[in-house]
Amino acid sequence: MASHKAIVQVFENYQRARIVFVQQIADLALRPQNVDVLDSGNILDLLKPLLTDVCVQVQQCAAIGLGRILHQKEEMALKALNLNFLPILLTNIQNKNKYQKKAILFVLRSICKHGEDLCRNVVNSGGMPAVLYCLEDFEPIVKESAAWVVGYVARTSKELAHMCVQSGAVPLLILCLQEPDLSLKQIAASALADIAKHSLEMAQTIEDAGAIPHLARNLSNSDEKLKRQVLYALSSCAKHSTEMAEVIVEAELFPLVLIHLAHSCALVAKNAACLVRDVVKHSLELAQLVANTGGVGALLEVIQHTEGDCRIPSITALGYMAAHSEQLAKSIISSQGVNELTKILNECQDDSILAVTVWALGQLGKHSPDHAQEVANGNTLVRFLQLYNSRLSSEDLKFKTKSTLKTILQRCVLLSALEPLLYEAPQEILKYVLGQYSKVLPHDPKARRLFVTTGALKRIQEIDAKPGSTLLEYISVINASFPDEIVRYYSPGYPETLLEKVEQYSPQMASVFKETRRKDSDLQTEVSVLLDETASSLSQDVMDNI
Repeated sequence: MASHKAIVQVFENYQRARIVFVQQIADLALRPQNVDVLDSGNILDLLKPLLTDVCVQVQQCAAIGLGRILHQKEEMALKALNLNFLPILLTNIQNKNKYQKKAILFVLRSICKHGEDLCRNVVNSGGMPAVLYCLEDFEPIVKESAAWVVGYVARTSKELAHMCVQSGAVPLLILCLQEPDLSLKQIAASALADIAKHSLEMAQTIEDAGAIPHLARNLSNSDEKLKRQVLYALSSCAKHSTEMAEVIVEAELFPLVLIHLAHSCALVAKNAACLVRDVVKHSLELAQLVANTGGVGALLEVIQHTEGDCRIPSITALGYMAAHSEQLAKSIISSQGVNELTKILNECQDDSILAVTVWALGQLGKHSPDHAQEVANGNTLVRFLQLYNSRLSSEDLKFKTKSTLKTILQRCVLLSALEPLLYEAPQEILKYVLGQYSKVLPHDPKARRLFVTTGALKRIQEIDAKPGSTLLEYISVINASFPDEIVRYYSPGYPETLLEKVEQYSPQMASVFKETRRKDSDLQTEVSVLLDETASSLSQDVMDNI
């Protein structure tokens, strides 16, 4: 008979083998290329009974391995749902230790990662009560994992975010913001942002729960990731309405937010710019407040010293500020804002950056002829036209370029900036160019002279305008500003007409020669008479002296 020790050794070997198995599976699942091989070995069927193993360590490692597998591939997550893994995981979760809870919440998060349908499956399977129970847990690592799940569920759709709010997640997330654990603060702020971003109602719920002061307080923390998430959450609230933006401003976040525009972490600076953008877009008062605290200079610093799409929110913020009033636009122009934006326009190749830059320049130039001239001075209109005509430009870029050209051209009276567009602009843009010429030329003699000497008058005679069109009307007004013979001279076909007249002309050369000879003969007679009279007079004088 086997001894007691030998029998126990068999059980220990079996348990050790199970632990080794789930640990190795968890390690293998870290690499995406291993998932298909594991699936071919029916790994889900093998892990399923191990989730309820008598050994706690086996349960925990099996859940970790399962979470990593589901995280890597959506098909595996769907298969796990079809195999009813969720009821097994969620049963008696309140009786699990903190490591088991963390592992189970990781599985839920891995499923929710793959989209709205899978998130809905988790919620419908009773996942939210379990998550909220863990969100109230004493252990920070459990709360953090639960906050992760709330964030993943909330970010997928407005409806699921509303379900998170209805379940009571918001007050618990705000409590997490007040915990000393840094990682927990980060995830809680991120989850609040994922809820607030969907609608004014969601943002209002977060504001009503008292989240804004706690978010503002955490902005002073030195941790970069926490700053990033806090700024994102505040921006997600501010973007929905003027009232929400005013709540953010009343939390005395300015000029602290502007200081973060110069943060060494690019993502912190970008999120700070997003918050500024979402505040200034709502009203002139808010835009003026940001400008008065040094917002214009801070945003231009970001544009100067940042590369890539991190510049987009700063450019957009300047555009919103310029749109509100001509004084703010003039302030941006005097701070070299047009120069910086023009530099991006000439050097950048990214369509998304170019589109927002074109739009911002349009907002700067739309107020008056002076504003339009400031924008047009740097050969900007030609660059706009190049982008509009380019086959490589996106539809959004072309639309914004056309709108900006229309806005600037209807106000620009700087003819030297308009002239290059006469030769390259399509007719839908050309009509705005000629519209400005038709306003200036009838009242400016020097401009008319320059219009002729630069060849512009000749150019407009070559334009094929449709009868009754606005373009033809502008051409008629311009032509009426010049004498008819000048207009005819530069009209197409006029040189051929002159050549035809030359060919048809019959000179009368014989009569001209006869008349010439007659005049020569009369001249010779007159000279002879004069000489004779002179000689006779001289002779008489000589005789008198004698």
